[in-house]
Amino acid sequence: MPAARKRAPVRWDQLTWPEIGALIAAGMDAVLLPCGATEQHGPHLGTGMDTALAAEVCAEVSAATGVPVLPPLAYGCSLGHSHRWPGTLALSPQTLIALVTDLGDWLWHAGVRRLILVNSHVTNAAPLRCALEILRSRHDGFMVAVINTAEVSPRVRAAFFADAADWHANQAETALMLARAPELARPELCKTSDDPDRTGGLVFAHPVNRTSANGVTGYPSRATAAQGRRLFAHLVADLTRTIRRALSENAPLDTPYFANGPNQNVTQ
Repeated sequence: MPAARKRAPVRWDQLTWPEIGALIAAGMDAVLLPCGATEQHGPHLGTGMDTALAAEVCAEVSAATGVPVLPPLAYGCSLGHSHRWPGTLALSPQTLIALVTDLGDWLWHAGVRRLILVNSHVTNAAPLRCALEILRSRHDGFMVAVINTAEVSPRVRAAFFADAADWHANQAETALMLARAPELARPELCKTSDDPDRTGGLVFAHPVNRTSANGVTGYPSRATAAQGRRLFAHLVADLTRTIRRALSENAPLDTPYFANGPNQNVTQ
C-alpha cells in the first residue's frame, strides 16, 4: 500500500479571507504565532536561528492538528545580546508587547478565541506574558498561552539544559539547525565555538557580553544532526499533544471579567 500522504501546514498568509472565515465558522478558533528573534548566535549559527526553530516547529504542529499558523515574528526582545557582535536587531519589551497586542486585537475581531504564542527566544517570555495579560483583560474570554519551545516537555527541557543552565547557541540549538536548517549552521566552526556557562551562583542577570567570550554558552562541538532530528521529533510530538488539549480547553468557571457584565468597568 502507498504511504499515507503527509498533511501540509495551514498557513494563514496563504489563505484568502473567505477561507479564513470558513475555518473559523467551522469551529477552528485557534492560531499559532511563532515568536523568534534576529540575534547573534555565536560564530557558527545564523542570526535567524530562533525564528527558524519557531517556524519549523509550528509548521509541523499545524500539519498535525489543522491549527493555522501565522507568519513568524522575526524580531524579538534581544537587548541582552548587546552591541558587541554585529547581527542582533532587537525590539524593546514595550514594542514587542504592543506588536503582539495589536495582532491579538485583530485576531479577536476575526473570531479567533485561542492564541498560542510559541516562543523560541528566552527573553521574549516576559514581554509575551505582558501581552497575554493585556489581551485577556481587553477581550473577555480570549484564551492566550505562551509556550517556550525549550520547555515544551521534561525530555525537551533536559536536552536544552544538558550543557548549560544559561544556554545559548549550545549543543541543542546547534543540533536542531544541523538537522532542520543546515543553511544556518557552519559545521567547521561548531568544533571551535564552545564557551562555558559562567552564570552559576550569580545574583544578577548579566548581559551576554559579560558572560560569554563569543556569544555562545554551551558546547556546540557536541552537536550532531542525528541529535537534532531526535530532539525536533520530540518537540513536535510533545507540543502537538499540548495543542490538541488546548483546542478543547475552557475556563473552569464561566464568569465574566467585568463585575457589572461585559465591558462594564467598576469604579472603585
